[in-house]
Amino acid sequence: MSNGFDNLDWDDLRVFLHVARTGNLTQAARRLRIDPSTVSRRIAQLESSLGLAVFQRQRVGLKLSEIGESLLRHIETMESALVSFREQVGAEETSVGGTVRLATMEGIASLYLAERLGGLKKIAPELTIELITSSQTVHVNRREADLFLSFFKPPGQGLVSEKIGGFLLKLYASEEYLEAHGTPADAAALQEHVFVSYVEDLIQVDSVRWLRDVIEAPNVSFHSTSMIAQTTAAAGGLGIVLLPTFSVSRCPELKCILDGKVQTGREVWLNVHTDLQFSPRIRTVTAFLKKLFKSDPAMHAY
Repeated sequence: MSNGFDNLDWDDLRVFLHVARTGNLTQAARRLRIDPSTVSRRIAQLESSLGLAVFQRQRVGLKLSEIGESLLRHIETMESALVSFREQVGAEETSVGGTVRLATMEGIASLYLAERLGGLKKIAPELTIELITSSQTVHVNRREADLFLSFFKPPGQGLVSEKIGGFLLKLYASEEYLEAHGTPADAAALQEHVFVSYVEDLIQVDSVRWLRDVIEAPNVSFHSTSMIAQTTAAAGGLGIVLLPTFSVSRCPELKCILDGKVQTGREVWLNVHTDLQFSPRIRTVTAFLKKLFKSDPAMHAY
């Protein structure tokens, strides 16, 4: 087997790492920006060099074999060493630069963070931010992003998580809707109204099932995977919507109802891979986000 190991191609190992994390040739190819057939050929070449199968082929994708699991642990150790070396070299530079990929939910990304990131640019003009919106958990321990801003503490090893804030969610409706259906006087009256919410079977993060916090079995007249679309629909009179308070400042058509009587909240967690927590570029972004949330009472309301 030593001859096979001597012939290992480092590019094959890099491809293996992406396939192991996605469990799918097409998704791995997309991340690597190469053709799926090339990914397949690389995996076949790796298995030929090892004389062992690193994946079990299944109808729904690829599953790591026992030897594949072992190989993944070793490759991730190598990856961590390379990341640490890269960050060490970057730390010796006089200015903070590079790219930081920050992942979070669509609503807080588009309606809160995006317009406030100009403050970060003033602190670190050479730093580039990639703001990724995702409707599912982003695994920073799989290198899917450098930072993940979540509404819950994600599970997983190799992860440093810190609660940096929390926000309230309240009920909103348009004047048009309230004129047509009346304004609910209390929580019990909500059973007589219709709502705007997420598409239930497409929800991939339980923390956004927030409408359940304030009403059981709501009558939902409009569903969308987008919180922005829900906001617009409610503003157009389609129903009552439960929204984070930070999201409605630019939608004067919406009026808060049952204020102080019916509400819920969510925590905000900042998550980073242990290999990156002391990186200058990561520390610059995390410090900015912590200060931003700390200085905003609306982000410390829950």
